[in-house]
Amino acid sequence: MWLVVLRWAVLCWGAVTPEPMIRCSSEMGPSPEWTVRHTLTPGDLRDLRVEPVISSVAMEDNSILMNISWVLRADASIRLLTATKICVTGKSNFQSYSCVRCNYTEAFQTQTRPSGGKWTFSYIGFPVELNTHYFIGAHNIPNADMNGDSPSMSVNFTSPGCLDHVMKYKKKCIEAGSLWDPNITACKKNEEIVEVNFTTSPLGNRYMAFIQSNIVIGMSHVSEQNKGTRTSVLVPVTGESEGAVVQLTPYFHTCGNDCIGRKGIVVLCPQTGAPFPLDNNRSGLSGWIPLLLPALLVATCVLAIGICLKWRHEKIKKTSFPSAVLLPPIKILVVYPSEICFHHTVCYFTEFLQNHCRSEVILDKWQKKKIAEMGPVQWLTTQKKAADKVIFLLSNDVNAMCDGTCGKSEGSPRENSQDLFPLAFNLFCSDLRSQTHLHKYLVVYFREADTKDDYNALHVCPMYHLMKDAATFCTELFHVEQHVSVGKRFQACHNRCSSL
Repeated sequence: MWLVVLRWAVLCWGAVTPEPMIRCSSEMGPSPEWTVRHTLTPGDLRDLRVEPVISSVAMEDNSILMNISWVLRADASIRLLTATKICVTGKSNFQSYSCVRCNYTEAFQTQTRPSGGKWTFSYIGFPVELNTHYFIGAHNIPNADMNGDSPSMSVNFTSPGCLDHVMKYKKKCIEAGSLWDPNITACKKNEEIVEVNFTTSPLGNRYMAFIQSNIVIGMSHVSEQNKGTRTSVLVPVTGESEGAVVQLTPYFHTCGNDCIGRKGIVVLCPQTGAPFPLDNNRSGLSGWIPLLLPALLVATCVLAIGICLKWRHEKIKKTSFPSAVLLPPIKILVVYPSEICFHHTVCYFTEFLQNHCRSEVILDKWQKKKIAEMGPVQWLTTQKKAADKVIFLLSNDVNAMCDGTCGKSEGSPRENSQDLFPLAFNLFCSDLRSQTHLHKYLVVYFREADTKDDYNALHVCPMYHLMKDAATFCTELFHVEQHVSVGKRFQACHNRCSSL
């Protein structure tokens, strides 16, 4: 009897006692408890997790926030716990740091919840930027004394780009076309034409359609004034297009050349023709059924024999003729001066080479460790021998966005990276005077070509203006064995390089 009464009392007391909740606010400096000596302190957290979520305030630039959840360790030290402090450090083009302190509204009376689960809390509030590496650290308060070892827990989190199902709702991603669904359909009309249909975006009216099958076999500019409507374009192609990839690249005023593209697959266009008329005279049809059944049986047998013979013919054909071997991608060494924005020019050009020209790109920024081990001169010499083509990338495309992300701030690519462009030019200049090796070098620029007086020798190399000369440029890349005639350009390069 007393046992029943005791259990009832415990249940009633647990129902009356409120469960602890959290109230969070910013706290950038050290916690006040750090300056006070504590005989006993709570243990560390049991688990710490982070994920991006969409905030309730829609269409704001910081609408994507961190959902940080943590689980308390179920031990006796939980009775000493009063708060948990969380600090987030973000590293991308610039570094950010902020902290919040979450106070518990009630003292913990039990190691677990009355329902039996572990004590779990979550906080939503730190804004998430695109493609940023975050370090999240958390510790319980009161923490250890000034000279003590304070237990803490930390996790790393790297935010994805605009193609992520959550990050696509960020304002910058929306302006780049993350929510645009063009619903691309493409079909092969004949051996020379592919018809591409898609829904235009309200953000702009200029597009470029590429047809790619290992290499770019066709491209066409599209300008549609009616935004948000269905449009069609006929793209001339120079090869087999069935099964090829359609790359639709938009050019919006909100994102320029950094907009999000979409892809589709080319299929055969449906054949147009009128259907056979239906016979409504059922009595006449039923009279012909006895005569149709033998004919249908004979037709089925002939069809089966034809299929069998065709299968045997295809089998013999496959064993008689070897299948075509896909050539490996060409290797391209890209060198660029330090004033070019790496993220908005070099990376964009590299992605174009990989996706549209089937190329394997070599960049100094991707091989810093090898450069440090071999030295820049040996590294450039080795990469020149391994590469099929060497591209000097020039650009005057410097805008406000590029100045903000690639400017001379702490940790920027311009400040920390060694400029290998002058060294590469001097090392390769002897090749520019040779008729045998000149075909290996190209110059690519996005706007007008602007070679400095020190690099006038580059004028002897073939120059291509992207995206105007994109198709010609991709075709030229695969002529790696073709030796071009240099004529007067050889003598001009000899005069300019001899003074270096």
